[in-house]
Amino acid sequence: MSPIILNEPFRAVFYAPFYAALLRGAFARQGLDLSMVHVGDPGQAAQQLIDGVADLAWSGPMRPMQRLSRDPQDPLRCFGAVVMKDPFLLLTKVPRPGFRIADLAKLKLAVTSEVPTPWWCLQDDIRRAGLDPKALDLVLGRTMAQNSDSLLAGEVDVVMLFEPFAAALEEKGASVCYASASRGPTSYSAFYATRERIKARRAEFQAIIRAMAETQAWIKTASAAEIAATVAPRFQDVPQGRLQHAIARYQSLGIWCETPHFPADALARLAGAMISSGAMTHHPGYDLCVDAELVESALAA
Repeated sequence: MSPIILNEPFRAVFYAPFYAALLRGAFARQGLDLSMVHVGDPGQAAQQLIDGVADLAWSGPMRPMQRLSRDPQDPLRCFGAVVMKDPFLLLTKVPRPGFRIADLAKLKLAVTSEVPTPWWCLQDDIRRAGLDPKALDLVLGRTMAQNSDSLLAGEVDVVMLFEPFAAALEEKGASVCYASASRGPTSYSAFYATRERIKARRAEFQAIIRAMAETQAWIKTASAAEIAATVAPRFQDVPQGRLQHAIARYQSLGIWCETPHFPADALARLAGAMISSGAMTHHPGYDLCVDAELVESALAA
């Protein structure tokens, strides 16, 4: 098999299964010569697929779905579910037992700016709680690091973060009051590629799916300490105890899929949030967005 380039859009703890597959040798055991290339920008990662610079990437299914809602002939398509619950958390400076989304009506919320999906999804939660997100006291356009500092300084009441930002804030006395994963299945991370590349490299992509299935089975039974030790080379600036705590939280929330099969209800929940937030006008449909047969044939082999 010829070399494969897999784009990493940005570094995040909730992407642990992808890193574990590489670092545990799951891709190599499938006979793959795979290079994971850090891009640092989800939009650029997608463009490199279209330009033929990379073979595949992982990302939120929101990206191909949004593009397909605008143009059904768009070349990008998802396959292989990995993260199918929302990894974002709401934290407060002081504990708020019994917190409900409706409580945001009286609090100042700092919104994540690095990626759009968590805010689309939280807006949907807010609307389902009977509130108008536009009527809330919001801080927009700041990074998770900046928002963390604002919470500790008492400038805001609630921040939305992913790990390891949340674990780091807890070490300074903050508390998690809401886990977005509690809303249930919401498609968050999967592989994607152009239809042309999926067709041309079908055998290799099937091997990638089998490598992920092996890794997902390992993650199901591995301890947080084992997973943290495995992916630690990708998080050299994160203390091992913090990384382990972050992974244990994600395990307890069940954000990682047990198999690469892509659940339709998770994609539908994301589509609903995107529509209600104005990110797209309609759901282009599961079959247009997801190549489920690729996974089925890979795991049947």
